[in-house]
Amino acid sequence: MSHFIDLILPIPIQHTFTYAVSEEEANFLQKGMRVAVSFGKSKMYTGLVLNIHTNAPTLYEAKEIHQILDEKPLVTARQLEHWQWISNYYMCALGEVYRASLPSAFLLESETVIFKNDAFLDSAVLTDDEFLVFEALQQQSQLTIHQVVSILGKKKVMPIVNGLIKKSAIVIKEEIYEQYKPKLIKYIRLHKNYTSDDSLGNLLAELSNAKKQREAVLGFFQLLTTKKPIKAKDLEERTGVSATILKSLVTKDIFEFYHIQTDRVQFKGETNDLKVLNEFQEQALADIKETFKEKEVTLLHGITSSGKTEVYTKLIQEVLDQGKQVLFLLPEIALTTQIIVRLQFYFGEQISVFHSKYSINERVEVWNNVLENKPKARIILGARSAVFLPFSNLGLIVVDEEHETSYKQFDPAPRYNARDAAIVLAKIHGAKILLGSATPSLETYFNAQQNKYGFVELNRRHGNVQLPKIELINVKEKFKKKEMKGHFSDRLLALIQEALDLKEQVILFQNRRGYSPVVECKTCGVSPECPNCDVTLTFHKFKNELRCHYCNYQRAMPNSCGACGSNTLDTKGFGTEQIELELKALFPYFKIGRMDLDTTRGKHGYQKIIGAFEAKEIDVLVGTQMLSKGLDFENVSLVGILNADTMLNFPDFRAHERGYDMMVQVSGRAGRSKKQGHVAIQTYNPFHQILQQVATTNYTEMYKEQLQDRWQYKYPPYYRLIKITLKHKDYIKVDSGVNWLFKALYSSFGEHVLGPTAPVVSRIRNQYIKNIVIKIPPKQSLANTKRQITKIKNTFDAVADFRPIRFIIDVDAY
Repeated sequence: MSHFIDLILPIPIQHTFTYAVSEEEANFLQKGMRVAVSFGKSKMYTGLVLNIHTNAPTLYEAKEIHQILDEKPLVTARQLEHWQWISNYYMCALGEVYRASLPSAFLLESETVIFKNDAFLDSAVLTDDEFLVFEALQQQSQLTIHQVVSILGKKKVMPIVNGLIKKSAIVIKEEIYEQYKPKLIKYIRLHKNYTSDDSLGNLLAELSNAKKQREAVLGFFQLLTTKKPIKAKDLEERTGVSATILKSLVTKDIFEFYHIQTDRVQFKGETNDLKVLNEFQEQALADIKETFKEKEVTLLHGITSSGKTEVYTKLIQEVLDQGKQVLFLLPEIALTTQIIVRLQFYFGEQISVFHSKYSINERVEVWNNVLENKPKARIILGARSAVFLPFSNLGLIVVDEEHETSYKQFDPAPRYNARDAAIVLAKIHGAKILLGSATPSLETYFNAQQNKYGFVELNRRHGNVQLPKIELINVKEKFKKKEMKGHFSDRLLALIQEALDLKEQVILFQNRRGYSPVVECKTCGVSPECPNCDVTLTFHKFKNELRCHYCNYQRAMPNSCGACGSNTLDTKGFGTEQIELELKALFPYFKIGRMDLDTTRGKHGYQKIIGAFEAKEIDVLVGTQMLSKGLDFENVSLVGILNADTMLNFPDFRAHERGYDMMVQVSGRAGRSKKQGHVAIQTYNPFHQILQQVATTNYTEMYKEQLQDRWQYKYPPYYRLIKITLKHKDYIKVDSGVNWLFKALYSSFGEHVLGPTAPVVSRIRNQYIKNIVIKIPPKQSLANTKRQITKIKNTFDAVADFRPIRFIIDVDAY
């Protein structure tokens, strides 16, 4: 009887692929194991076993697998169930979920390797480029395509390689490389010929002429008293000898090396007792436990600095006592650096961290530790991708700052929301999930009000510190009265000076990086634009360059206008870099720091800035929205928001809700430990209802008002949204495609189809973009709507003219 397996391949194709296996292989393989298979003409991929069966495919001849890569499953059955939900709900291929979930070191792909054909002798028929490659093969037994690229100094090398194949000068093979390399630490011990009791005297006599080797042996016996394995590196440092000396002692059979595998990231820390909660936190904890008896999901609405993290730690401890795992989701990598320190203090080595700033090898180690349910992976702290880890015994998920847009993945697929995916993950594992926020998203708060989720409030700040005093500064008035100094009003400058005089720290918020978003010619009004995108270039003064924040195109700042030749170039608007430079001029004796995407690029970029600010090495910190997310600095007494209007005047139905969230969150960084903080918001329109609600921190009023608008204009939480985006470098093609698509969708869904529209930035990386939004009324079946959209998409893809257009579906696109 023939045996077959269905595989998920990491490619954006909807269905699985069937391969043939022997009976022995079929008995050995399990669901969730990886196998290497050839796909297409020559490419090798890592497939994941989904099913093992005896039904041969009808449409094609099943190929045989290349090799089995695992001895036991790498992906659990619960994970596969979760992946299938994500694939169905977010309308993407299972292969895309597979590619997003696994650390790339597990997704082995083949590389084309070139070998010399020994039978080929006539090198005269080769072109110059072909001869260079052939000559390189005389020196090396094989070359990869990457090496050919560097030899020729060209990016397009395949035509040259194909030319060599046609002339039979070379042969090529696809080879799979294992990317993950375990970290091995070199230790040293006495060779078995010697025992530590009688050997020291003999050894020293033997080495009487080799002074350095004698020192190494003496150092070894001194370290032996610690009763711990001795690292080769420690011995070198202790005795000041080189690695060559140790090697020669190994050659003489006096010492021998051995290796121990170790994890690359380890969190050391003593486990301390948890903090004693105050009465309000105790009450909140009791309420959460009570709601967990009936509800799977609970929302903790706790104002900024109310001590939500302390409540989380108590819940985490209870779950750990039951021997279960905990997932702690955070929206921003910047936040993990602070939370790690706080949780490490209580839970020591039980913490693992998983996010994109860690290397591939480090992520592989966390994956394996979670899969094996090791003690060092009892608490997983991570950004949105951590929901894909192979939990076997999950008891609790905490989603901190659940309102954050960073939980939504926009590109590439799967375009999932980690908060919603975590709710489903908790259900699959039978775990509880706690959503925490000072400014919950409207959808979550709506679900709590409808009694779908449990609801707990914590409305007292820790230590009974009052909420910050919020002051709105009318910039329009200040400009009229000539009371502005650069981008600062006299009032804000006075508040900064006052805080600095008291040795307190200040946070200034401006949600734009760079020096200036627009450079404009005063003579003809032309602004330099990105050649690949429909945006003006942002000026970065530090490097004196113009940069596009969409495609990373950069060029030097011109001296004169490219259109009229005039040298009267002026900057419009302001970003964090400009604020930083203005502050340095205004407060020369104080240390000014900046935290945005430009200053936190390295692996430890966040840690350095946050650490310096906590250590009071920075007096004023200027930053973008990274600063608004749950960071805790006890010495900050003043927060300044330099331009509140940019957050509110944005073409998006969530602009007001997001503006409110961001301003309240940034305000919450002030006055967290002792005295009441102060917040100054500069605006051209202080009477805007959202700013008034921020000033009084009135969440319920904002919620009611926004909910009314959502009902009136048919938006979530009442209606569901699916956004379809078309992209292509030919504008006419996109335009005709989107018009055809609109008619097809309109015939199915009528007036609930909005569009077609071009987004604010209608061309990115030379691709023109068009959008269509479908609103799904409360009573309409979501599953049937998706089925209909899939049918229309398949018809669209069948039209030859439309096939090259990228068709992107984004479910819950907000």
